[in-house]
Amino acid sequence: MLSEQEKKELFSRLSELKKDVNSLRGELNQADAQKESWFSKKESFSKQIRNLISNVKQERQQRNSFTSSIKEDKSKRQHLNEEIKTKVQEIKEYNQKKKQISEKFGITNDPSQILDRIERMEHNLETNVCSFEKEKKIMKEINALKKQYKQSKQLSDVWEKSRQVSHEINDIRREAQDVHKGIQHKAKESQGFHEDIISKSKEIDDLKKNEEDAFKKFVEFKIKFNDINDKLKEKLDELGKLNENLSKHNLENKEEKKKKFDEILKQ
Repeated sequence: MLSEQEKKELFSRLSELKKDVNSLRGELNQADAQKESWFSKKESFSKQIRNLISNVKQERQQRNSFTSSIKEDKSKRQHLNEEIKTKVQEIKEYNQKKKQISEKFGITNDPSQILDRIERMEHNLETNVCSFEKEKKIMKEINALKKQYKQSKQLSDVWEKSRQVSHEINDIRREAQDVHKGIQHKAKESQGFHEDIISKSKEIDDLKKNEEDAFKKFVEFKIKFNDINDKLKEKLDELGKLNENLSKHNLENKEEKKKKFDEILKQ
């Protein structure tokens, strides 16, 4: 049998334990909410990091593709420039030949111009009426020009080849300029990807720092949650034992009362 003082102390302890349990449950819920909140933030940072890393990989592939293409274009441009140098050297050689032939036959004009002049003079003779003396004079001039043109046939061939090479140079230069413009455009695109990669890499570093801080907070509140949970378990165990003890004494009281009642009935 418990004395009145013991019962009083037991109920006081019971009330105290219930208050502690309620308080610990409140703290546990708060710690759990904080723990889950920081874990959610950590996962959010992790997802952002994964997305950015995926974007950086794609942009790095695109940048590398531009870099590879630029390398090929630069090689092509160099080849074209070398071809232009070779053609320019050909032009110089043809100019030297033209000079030699011109000096040899005293030709100062392009042979094609001589031929044009002959054709105009012959056309004038056919279409215009002129005196016999004038016609003889014109014919003499035409014959002299034909002789000059015949002598300059070599020069005409050189002029033609020189013009052809000159046209080729112009075509190659235009192609080289197009390739150069393409290189500039690709280089600009590649630089844009490169700058974006640097920016996103810095953003990833910042997010990793935030992710690490969030994870530390999660661990901190997880430890706190476990500590509170352990304390709560201790209080609940003690409360359970106390209730069991009270139930036992209540049963003893009932048995004692029944015993006395049975004795009364017996008497």
